[in-house]
Amino acid sequence: MTAFLLIWSPKKWPWPELPDVAKRIAAGVAVADVWGCGFARGILPGDRVFLHRVAMEPKGIFGSGYVTRAPYEVPDPATKRGYRLCIDFVYDWLVDAHDAVVIPRDMLRMHPFSVQTWDAQSSGTVIKPIAEGALEKRWAELTGKRKPPELDAPAGPARSSKATAHAAATLINSPPAKTSARKRPPPR
Repeated sequence: MTAFLLIWSPKKWPWPELPDVAKRIAAGVAVADVWGCGFARGILPGDRVFLHRVAMEPKGIFGSGYVTRAPYEVPDPATKRGYRLCIDFVYDWLVDAHDAVVIPRDMLRMHPFSVQTWDAQSSGTVIKPIAEGALEKRWAELTGKRKPPELDAPAGPARSSKATAHAAATLINSPPAKTSARKRPPPR
C-alpha cells in the first residue's frame, strides 16, 4: 500500500461543512468523498491518503482515509487540459481543521518526517516510505488503531455534505451531460 497527500487550502476552499463531516465520522459513519489528485494517475483502490492543511494556521495533517476508486477524469474547462483527475475515498479519521490539526506542521519538520516534502502545491504527492511508516505509527498513537471503514452497507457510504452540495451546484450551473447518467461533484 502506498500513501498520498491530499492538500486542503482554506484560502481556496473554505469548506464550511467540515465540522459536520468530522462529527459524522467520529460517530462511526463511513463518509465517502471526492478529491482532486493533481497529475497522479498511480493511485490505486486501497491506497492510503492523508489530508494536509496548508496556507493558513493551523497547518498540518488532519484527516486520513482509503482510496475506493482510482483516478478518473472530470471535465473542467477552467484547466488547460480540459479535465481534472479525481479519486474517491472514504475517511477513517477527520478532525475540524478550522480549529486544530492532529499532527502540526512543526512536527513534520522533524526527522523522520523531514525526509518528505510537505509543501506540495497540489494533491497526489506520494509520501516517501520512511515518512509513511513514521506517519502511520504516529497517527495510530494519536488517533487510535482502526480498521478501514466498511463499505458493504446496503445503502452505501454517506457522501460528504460538501460533495453533495457540489453535485447540486454542478447540476444547476451546467447543461445536462449527454453521455453520463451519474453526476459527479467537481473536485477541490
